[in-house]
Formats: sequence, C-alpha cells, structure tokens
Amino acid sequence: MCSIAVVTAAGLVAVDQDYLLQARQMQALSFAVHIPLVCFGIAFPAMILFVEWRYLRTGDELYRTLARRWTRVMVALFAVGVITGTILSFEMGLLWPAFTATFGGVFGLGFAIEGFSFFLEAIFAGIYVYGWTRLSSKMHFASGIPMAIAGFTGSLTVMAVNGWMNHPTGFALRDGKVVDVRPFEALFENSYFWHELIHMYLAGYMVTGFVLAGCYAVGRSRGRWGRYERTALAIPLTIAALASPAQIVIGDWAARAVAESQPIKLAALEGLGQTTSGAPEHLLGWYSAGEVHFGVAIPRLLSLLAYHDPSATVLGLNAFPADEIPPVNVVRIAFQLMVGLGSALALLGVIYLVSRVRDKRLPRSRWFYRAVALAGPLSVLALLSGWVTTEVGRQPWVVYRVMRTNEAVTGAAGIPVGYATLAAVYGGVVVAVVWILRRLASAPLPLLEPPAPATSPER
Repeated sequence: MCSIAVVTAAGLVAVDQDYLLQARQMQALSFAVHIPLVCFGIAFPAMILFVEWRYLRTGDELYRTLARRWTRVMVALFAVGVITGTILSFEMGLLWPAFTATFGGVFGLGFAIEGFSFFLEAIFAGIYVYGWTRLSSKMHFASGIPMAIAGFTGSLTVMAVNGWMNHPTGFALRDGKVVDVRPFEALFENSYFWHELIHMYLAGYMVTGFVLAGCYAVGRSRGRWGRYERTALAIPLTIAALASPAQIVIGDWAARAVAESQPIKLAALEGLGQTTSGAPEHLLGWYSAGEVHFGVAIPRLLSLLAYHDPSATVLGLNAFPADEIPPVNVVRIAFQLMVGLGSALALLGVIYLVSRVRDKRLPRSRWFYRAVALAGPLSVLALLSGWVTTEVGRQPWVVYRVMRTNEAVTGAAGIPVGYATLAAVYGGVVVAVVWILRRLASAPLPLLEPPAPATSPER
C-alpha cells in the first residue's frame, strides 16, 4: 500500500481549486438526500412483499389494501431516487474527474451492475404496480420478487465500491496509470465490504421501519387507530426492532475493522491525541490542543472496544502527519450521534419486542408512541451521521492512502453556482415529495371493518 501511495503521489498533482470545500459540500448534499431513499429501496419492496404474502396466506383484504397503498408510496420514492441518483452519477464525473478517469476501470463494473439492477427494478416495479388488477394473485406476488432482488444487488455493488475506496485493492499503479485490474477482488474481497454491506442493510430496515411506524404513531395521536393502522404500525416496527439490536453487533465488527486498517480514523473518532495503552473512551466533549475537554472519560474502554483488550495500545493523532488528520470534531460528533441514537433505537426496539412477546399486544403507553414518532427522524439522523463518520473520517483521501481529495477534484470554475442550483432543485423536490405523500395519505380507505365508536384513542 505504501508503494502504491508513493507512485500515485509522483503521478498525480493536486488541483489548485478554490472551491474544494464547496465541491465536497455539494456531493455531501446529494448523498444526504439520496441515502435515505436508498434505505427505502433496500427494505420497502421486501416489506410490501411480506404484506402481500400475508394476504395470500390469510385472504384478509386488509393486507392487500395495505400492500397497494404502500406500493404507491414506494413508486413515488423510487421516482425521486431516480432524480437524486442521476444527479449523483453526473457529480462523480463533473466534480471528481481525476478519480473517475484514474480508477474507473477498477470500480466501473460495480456501477455497471448497479445500472442493470436499476433498469431491472424499474421494469418489474412497473409490472408490479400495474399488475394489481391484471395478474393473478400468485403471479403478481412473483413479479415483485425480481424488484426486491434488483434493489438489493444495485445497492450491494455501490457499497462494494465504497468499501474499496476505504480499503483499495485489486489493481496496481504504474506511472500514474491503473494496470493489472482485478475487478472482482477490488469490489468483493476488500476488508470493508461485508461489514459495510450488512451495516447499511440493517440501517435500511431500521430507517424504513421506524419512519413508517412513526407515521402511524402520529396518526394514533390524532385518533386514527383502527385495525388497519395497528397492523400498518406493527409490521415495520417489528422489523426495525429486530434490526436495531443486531446493528450494535455489526457496529462492533466495523469498529474493529477501522482499528486494524484505518487507525487514524479511530484516533479521530475518540479525539485521542497521544498514543496510549489502555486508552479511555470520552463521551461528549470537544477536541482541542491534543485532548478532549469537557468529556466524560471511561477508562480503557476504547482499547476494549477496538481490540477486545482493555490494555491494548491505541495509536494517537500524534503518530500521523498533520496533513493526514481528518477534521476531528466533525468526525467525533457524527460518530457519537450515530452510536447514541443507534443505542436509543435499539433500546426502543427491545422494549417493544419484550412488551409484544409478554403481553401479546401492542404497548398502550402514550409515551411509547411518542417515542416511535420521534424514532423516524432520529433514525435518518443516525444514518446520515454514520455516513459522515465513514466519509469525513477517510479525509483527506478519496481513495484511502492512494489518491487525495484535492487530487481528484475538478479544476473548473462555477462550483458555487452549481451548488446553489442543486440546493434549489432539492428544495423543490422535497416540497413535491411532501405534497405527493400527503395526497397519498389522505386517499380514502375501503371499508375494511365496521366504524369504531367515537372514543378517545387507546391509552
């Protein structure tokens, strides 16, 4: 790896770009809008198929109605994902031309598979949407299976590319040119692939589950709490509740991978200024002048979490060149937000599962449903915090220890204009999505059960 970095440094020259920070922010804005939609693309088709399978098993029209209504939401979010995904594709070439020109032969296979997956998903999504009244029940259910699989394979290959950027392998550099490309090794044999993939897929089910359940929890507070609403809340909430505790285990796996291959990121996550044996973990606080101020130190916890040894030595930021250290406080705050919110969501999931198993019914506490309503936006915040931790923690490298971000950025002018235009476009998209989803939510339900008496919601 060190030899690759030396060759790369000799073959690549940093671009004198006055708008490097704006280019990074522009890319970050697109990711922040697109990644929650990816979560729905991962998990929503499988949830809809599960609900339709329940209809096929029971013949209960409630499940069919729920699946049809969720399908409309899925299509609306898929259409928005097309917009944001297309913008991201253009940004890869326009903002980071040296990156795509140099390494396109390495990761291009991943994006090619993602493109095929997108078209396959779009085709079968169309069949699924328009087949509700045109196909038999079993054929309609079968038409949704390729849609769910394509959503999986498309995001899988993108995660493989991101794993490769964190642990590049499967190629060699000679005179600044990529040679001896081994795409399968690069995408699927890098040490970051599996834990990033599972971490993201669990996050997808958490975000989708908590956001959906949160919508129905808000409806409960407004008096909408029939059998339909209870079912529509219970299914995604159960899925999110099962995924949340598992995410803690995968997070531990990811942290140990970071400790092994990106020790500078580990030091930034903690704000560890000096190399330390039995390093502590600081909760909260602000990093300055080589140490964390105003934080609560837990002795030896960092060594224990990173190496499963409370006496292990953890390299501090002083062990690395100053120009290779990421923005420490940005990474620390994002990491602590991700861990704190993820832990809170896991606790909420465990409370729900225990209550459901013990009492054989949904919880009755008003505060529980307020927490579920809050869990939706908090799960999205945890997701974005995790991506900030991963991507900002890798800086100043776009390909870790091979190409720096300022070597990849475009030298063209006009970044601020593009940034402002992009923000305006996304603002319009958000307004349109809110309007569409409100219209879909207000569509009347068929009469699935006798009207409930006009009483206050169940406490």
